[in-house]
Amino acid sequence: MRTGFPDFRLGNVLATSFTGTLSERHGNAVERIPTPQRLVDWLAVSGLSVDSCTTAQLDLARELREAIHAAATAAAIQDALPAPAVQVINDYSAQGRAAAILTPEGKRRWRLSSASGVEDALSVIAADAISIIAGERDGKLALCASPTCRAAFFDTSQSRTRKWCDMNTCGNRQKKARFNANQRKIPRSAE
Repeated sequence: MRTGFPDFRLGNVLATSFTGTLSERHGNAVERIPTPQRLVDWLAVSGLSVDSCTTAQLDLARELREAIHAAATAAAIQDALPAPAVQVINDYSAQGRAAAILTPEGKRRWRLSSASGVEDALSVIAADAISIIAGERDGKLALCASPTCRAAFFDTSQSRTRKWCDMNTCGNRQKKARFNANQRKIPRSAE
């Protein structure tokens, strides 16, 4: 990966991992795909390799990312899905030329043709968003408990009670803050 950029936060669900390319939305936002090449990098590690990306295609990707975030957030709090977000997701889903393939391990992967571009990869991400928002997969949408993050994530834990989008960042940060607050409450003995 290119140095000088924040690490990608990759999960098991393509659509919510994509929304995680903008994190800390309610704090100091961290843009993880600030350049077209960085989007190419993210797509590659997500199994959707494309040769190139323009600034205009990066803008399209960000439009889809925000639509997925809005719809997934609404679904997680059991609110009405925002019509503009639904329209964007549907439009992107309909425009792609990707094929679902079955791996020898019994997993579904997406194959883009050699002529595929960013729009085809975005179509796959939109289709994934549709499947999780529509409740077609085993799990549930939830929102990160971190007040600065509030990312939508897909909880596939057995109890469906996961609190953090990522335990290594948001969960660890919250546990550390709670520990430090508890340490301040403990009176120091006179030395």
